[in-house]
Amino acid sequence: MHPPGADTVLVRHGDLNTKSNTVKRYMEGLLAENLEAMLADRSIPGTIERRWNRPLIHTNEAAVAAATAAATNTFGVVSASPVLTVSTEKARILEALAATAREHYDGGTFAVDARRADKTLPYDSEDLAREAGTVIWEAVEDEFEPEVDLDEPDLTFGVEVREDVAFVYLETVDGPGGLPLGSQEAVVALVSGGIDSPVAAYEMMKRGSPIVPAYVDLGDYGGIDHEARAMETVRLLSAYAPNFDMQVYRVPGGETVDLLVREMEQGRMLSLRRFFYRAAETLAERVNADGIVTGEAAGQKSSQTIRNLGVTSRAATLPIHRPLLSRDKQYIVAQAREIGTFTDSTIDAGCNRVTPDQVETNARLEPLLAAEPDDLLERAEAAARDAELVDP
Repeated sequence: MHPPGADTVLVRHGDLNTKSNTVKRYMEGLLAENLEAMLADRSIPGTIERRWNRPLIHTNEAAVAAATAAATNTFGVVSASPVLTVSTEKARILEALAATAREHYDGGTFAVDARRADKTLPYDSEDLAREAGTVIWEAVEDEFEPEVDLDEPDLTFGVEVREDVAFVYLETVDGPGGLPLGSQEAVVALVSGGIDSPVAAYEMMKRGSPIVPAYVDLGDYGGIDHEARAMETVRLLSAYAPNFDMQVYRVPGGETVDLLVREMEQGRMLSLRRFFYRAAETLAERVNADGIVTGEAAGQKSSQTIRNLGVTSRAATLPIHRPLLSRDKQYIVAQAREIGTFTDSTIDAGCNRVTPDQVETNARLEPLLAAEPDDLLERAEAAARDAELVDP
């Protein structure tokens, strides 16, 4: 819902405001570039105005809702509103509010949220809100009896007055928040196609890190369906990063998985994780990434007890980021649904056949090293060097 004639999207960011002016200016530039890419990817007409604190998307009224949706899928955006722009003259603002009320206010309660950034104007926020409430009331009182509710209104009329322009709006759509993609270094994202790994990758993207997706081909223990769901989740993630390369590195791991299944029972899954980590680290060196991200959560699986995570992590020297470490499964599932990766992540691909009958929950490094193949990590390094790029 937007005021009649609205042809602009007001974009709000959050964490950027905690940065120094130099860093903030740099990040606002990245945000503008990412917004432009998102509009282009969706064939939405619009141009970005790089204003301090409040970037604007100038479009047309027919596309303003789609442009708002694009903005609120862009990392670094806290919220966005389709707005009508008017001068800072109070009379013009009140006229716009009255016209908006006649168009959209047809019953229920209302409130006015007025904010003024320019303290030199001859009115303050309280004055504006009070007079706005009056003109809105008068605009509709012949049609029905309006009612004010400042706590939980059915409709909120928003006004934000900046130094040279005022914005009138009716809705504030939440965005992902975080930092603009590209403001942090890249990380290798181990994607299995399960529920957790795409959400973890999304969370790192939300904090500004581009991801280099890596899928370990499990051979006979994975198969076409296992790979297909991993690729589909990456394809869905790529929609949030249209100006970043999201090709997937397919790491050959079938022979090693087969060896582990034949030679190991106790600790097999931990050695497999160690293979993944060393392969990811080797790949990171190849693509100039600075970390690894996984979807592990403390205690969620036998391989993810705190002790086991400590043992498996020693296979890599790069930091292994686990943004879901303290998250409950219910939260992860809800996040997967929200970002669109849940359905494809739940396809049964049969890769659980790798799991042994007896799992290790309290591993020690020395016994694990003695049990696993001596060349396990060398195999991982070779596999990463042999990884091939595939389109998701």
